[in-house]
Amino acid sequence: MPLESLQEKSWREERQNSKWKRRRDIPIAILAWIAVVAIILWAAGHVIRSLLLLAIASLLAFALAPAVKLLQRVMPRFLAILIVYLVVLIVFGFFIYLIIDTSIIQVGLLAKEVRYLLTPANNAQLTPLESLLRTFGISQEQIASARQQIVAQLGGFAGSVLPLFTRFLDFLLDIVIVAVVSIYLLIDGSRVTNWLRNNMPVQQRGRVHFLLETLERIVGGYIRGQLLLSTMVGLLVGIGMALFHVPYAVLLGVLAFILEFVPVLGTIVSGAICVLIALTQGWLIALGVLIYFVGVHVLEGDVIGPRIVGKAVGLHPVISLAALIAGAELFGILGALFASLVAGILQALIVSIWKEWRATHPEQFEENKDTVGGKLEENAADRPQETGKPISS
Repeated sequence: MPLESLQEKSWREERQNSKWKRRRDIPIAILAWIAVVAIILWAAGHVIRSLLLLAIASLLAFALAPAVKLLQRVMPRFLAILIVYLVVLIVFGFFIYLIIDTSIIQVGLLAKEVRYLLTPANNAQLTPLESLLRTFGISQEQIASARQQIVAQLGGFAGSVLPLFTRFLDFLLDIVIVAVVSIYLLIDGSRVTNWLRNNMPVQQRGRVHFLLETLERIVGGYIRGQLLLSTMVGLLVGIGMALFHVPYAVLLGVLAFILEFVPVLGTIVSGAICVLIALTQGWLIALGVLIYFVGVHVLEGDVIGPRIVGKAVGLHPVISLAALIAGAELFGILGALFASLVAGILQALIVSIWKEWRATHPEQFEENKDTVGGKLEENAADRPQETGKPISS
């Protein structure tokens, strides 16, 4: 057998062996990465509270960093951080005062309505609520049984006041921890990032620099854009509900602001709640609120959202929805809040790794191209020409 034929046969065998090795190694690598991710998620589940507090503190630091950098031009960094947090505290305090003041007024109105429904009129044996229930065929015995169940549930609620108060104290403690950690991140965050850039191995500095830039761009842009978008939606909902004379307009605006942080479903849920409350004012008001919310949803999803948040994260709506479902299943409501952000970071990292792999292993992609081209040429060689004559060898 000629030497060239032996070399060609050997080359084909090596090529076939490398192809089978890749087919064997790729599933093993995928399973290994799945196992690593599962172990990381299992470990994170045991320290999820601490990780979430650290994540929220980091997001807060990212959101406030531009304001600190702006003030740092005319004053020391620590003083700039102090002023920024004082402004945030004042705004947050005014926000809480507005919610509490409005809630007290509207809860008082609700209490008057309940008192009217539960108080018999002059020379009447039944309350207005009982009279209304009797018109629907509900007997007095059923009403008395329901009253006893409500009283029992209220007694159980009174017994759970202490656990609720304890949870409220835990919530306040979490706020303090987040504020303190975010202050430390703003003070020393730049030192840490500069240390990572300057002390990593030379071959890894490019990757570290890319990772830090990606985190700063996506996380910072997402938080600032989401805050702006949520504020705009909250104002639109609050003002719109006030114009439609829907009860609890301020609270509904605050609810829309909070739910806007949940991607895809936030506006839909807040809109459904507003429409249900608007039904108490009549069908026409509810229909007007529904049409108004459709306009708000289109404005938020197709006009404002893609410009503000979409450019920062760069996620397709299907990927965003899938990330939302996965985050909610794994970590509940907090997982849903951070799902799009984490998915955006992972997408940027995966794209970067893929580009680096293509640049460092061009022979694999060229080989695949040659293989496809070779098969096409072989198929073309087996086909007869248009004249009906076989291709001469």
